[in-house]
Amino acid sequence: MAGTWIFVEQRDGNIRKVTYEMLSEAKKFGDEVCAVVFGKNVEGLAPQFAKYGADKVYVADADVFANYNTGAYVAQMVAMINEYSPNAVLFAHTFNGRDFASRIAQKLDAGLATDAIALELSAGKGVFTRSIYAGKALAKVEVAGAPVFGTIRAGVWEVVENAGAGAVVKAAVAATDADVYQIVKDFIPTVSARPELTEADVVVSGGRGCKGPEGIKLIEDLADMLGAAVGGSRASIDSGWLGHELQVGQTGKVVNPNLYVACGISGAIQHLAGMSSSKFIAAINTDTEAPIFGVADFGVVGDLFKVVPLLMTELKK
Repeated sequence: MAGTWIFVEQRDGNIRKVTYEMLSEAKKFGDEVCAVVFGKNVEGLAPQFAKYGADKVYVADADVFANYNTGAYVAQMVAMINEYSPNAVLFAHTFNGRDFASRIAQKLDAGLATDAIALELSAGKGVFTRSIYAGKALAKVEVAGAPVFGTIRAGVWEVVENAGAGAVVKAAVAATDADVYQIVKDFIPTVSARPELTEADVVVSGGRGCKGPEGIKLIEDLADMLGAAVGGSRASIDSGWLGHELQVGQTGKVVNPNLYVACGISGAIQHLAGMSSSKFIAAINTDTEAPIFGVADFGVVGDLFKVVPLLMTELKK
């Protein structure tokens, strides 16, 4: 058996923070920790994974892996699992990670736990803790057999430097062009100086209480002062004040920053599902009965158009 595998989520050499979180946590399982990276010209990334605990780095390097595509990635991973027999394979609970993990589990007729926030892994089984009912309860899901598959929510584990050997294992390329049934014609990234929403340590979100673009501009100014990402509730997204990629909630993105600042957001259960696990929550709302205050560590009852400028003035000092 070949230990616990952590699939590396990367694009053009830019590695998602959740990869390092999973590597750091995997050291606690008492098994060999292995990073698995697919891509083009990615062998040079190996030392980064060793820094956070990878004993081995399995590298599948070929043109067919230059961009994520389901067919080629699944063919390659299935071949490697059959060859090396890992005990567990963990993926980030991202758009690609959810797609990738579910396809592999289906191919291998194996169990899969998704969106886990904790994991106990031993003796050929994994017990995953998942948040359910929009964060109102926790469920423990057991996945038995080998390998154990799971997707892990970003931000729930700490990044800890714990050097591993980082020995590079070049995997035989099993995927071919025939496995590619999706072709990426072009990739146009969103250009922003702000952190990516699901990767940020601080998130400032605006809701219906922003009342329009003017209020959103205020939220963006506060976010820039804090070096934060900008997010929004469904109300602000549906109103067209922010792009859909910035929606936080059950039908948007799940965030777990160190600090979440909710401005003018009432706290409907769908929104709470996307941010209630943040480490510290601050809320600004005019309604003393707003549900957001039920999860907030610090709340201000007031008009965000008055409170946020005061806050920014103090931050400037």
